[in-house]
Amino acid sequence: MKKTITAVFLCGLFIMAGCAVQEAEETAAPTVVSAPVDSVSGPSPSPEPQEPETKTAAGTVLAADDTGFSLENDNGARQSFSFSGEDSGVPLVRTVKPGDTVRVTYMESGAKPIVRDVEVTQDAPNPPFNLYAGRAEEILQGMTTEEKVGQMFFARCPEGDAAAVAEEYQPAGYILFDRDFKGKSRDEVIGSIESCQQVSRLGMLIGVDEEGGTVNRVSKYEELCSDPFLSPQELYSEGGMERIVSDTAGKAEVLKGLGINVNLAPVCDVSVNPDDFIYKRAFGKDAEETAGYVTAVVRQMNESGIGCTLKHFPGYGSNTDTHTGIAHDTRDYGSFLESDFLPFAAGIEENAGSILVCHNIVECIDGEYPASLSEKAHDILRSDLGFSGVIMTDDLYMDAIRDEYGVGEAAVLAVRAGNDLILSSQFEEQYQAVLDALGDGSISGERIDEAAGRVLCWKLSLGVIE
Repeated sequence: MKKTITAVFLCGLFIMAGCAVQEAEETAAPTVVSAPVDSVSGPSPSPEPQEPETKTAAGTVLAADDTGFSLENDNGARQSFSFSGEDSGVPLVRTVKPGDTVRVTYMESGAKPIVRDVEVTQDAPNPPFNLYAGRAEEILQGMTTEEKVGQMFFARCPEGDAAAVAEEYQPAGYILFDRDFKGKSRDEVIGSIESCQQVSRLGMLIGVDEEGGTVNRVSKYEELCSDPFLSPQELYSEGGMERIVSDTAGKAEVLKGLGINVNLAPVCDVSVNPDDFIYKRAFGKDAEETAGYVTAVVRQMNESGIGCTLKHFPGYGSNTDTHTGIAHDTRDYGSFLESDFLPFAAGIEENAGSILVCHNIVECIDGEYPASLSEKAHDILRSDLGFSGVIMTDDLYMDAIRDEYGVGEAAVLAVRAGNDLILSSQFEEQYQAVLDALGDGSISGERIDEAAGRVLCWKLSLGVIE
């Protein structure tokens, strides 16, 4: 049947063609050159316009949003790229984040190249300190040895003439306690902080323990805050995670309004037993729920632009108060892997800027030294948990350390263990001990540069310095 239809169709075409030739001869029409005709589709279409040639680039993402991102190439050149729903296969979402190392395929079109594809070859470290490493190195090159050592101390704010001490020693920052707020107006607190910042050549971290609940340094004073901040457990009971997030934002606003740029929070310790020393300060739930709490708080603190500190690594557990003596933690390492480490890992994933290490002797990690003075504990943070930010000690003035080690020895051990910041209530004495150890070779210059460099990166990320 198909063959018959085809034959009839071809015969018809021959007849039509013959008639057309005869008609053309009779009318003697002039010859016309026309485009070739296809029997099915008619005249051939004009050639398709060719797309611009695609190119590639690679480097580190400096900034990114829903419309595109900027990139610094390996040679230091910077370039901006645009996402486009019509011209690009890249969806209109934040495909990359600052600090990522990427390879981008793009085409030149308009003011900004249009992204066709982007591959993240290396995720940004947590936090993305690599964004600031170059600038930190520049600053470091212009610093004296004394200034570098000063940048390793988060000192308790002196009771008298704090600005003069800051000018002489150039510490990384001051931690403020009750005595620094009691009986002072808002303007007085702001003024005292500003006086210290004005004499600091490297900007100062101004920190406080404003956990909420039993640990409030600022909000207990009505001159500075309308109401004391509630504990994490009280907040969650009142309004769930949404209430915790709104409280975190409100807390950051109060602290930043006074000139405070670091809150030593959140508490990441897993504790479900009301008899534990740390329970009232903790979220009070299991490891997974505590990890969710830490994720929410760190994310909001980062969005609010205030520094956060995960504490107390590797996890306090049910141990006694190290303010009054050494605590031995005899739990097996599996319990840390399965429970205590999870909230810290969650905070690291959310780009927490710093982690505070406790004074407990965790026997499964290091049976000789407290975690704050243990190289093994710090190796876990760096190698196993992948933390690239600032590690700091708990206050070395606590009885757990003061009774076991000399003031100067504790500071030297802390630096050698891998701490970048030393929380110190005996700043001037411990500063000199570290400076002396650097002089006699007990501490290497590389270790000092490494620590001071991380502190500078943290300051850069918080906008304390530029």
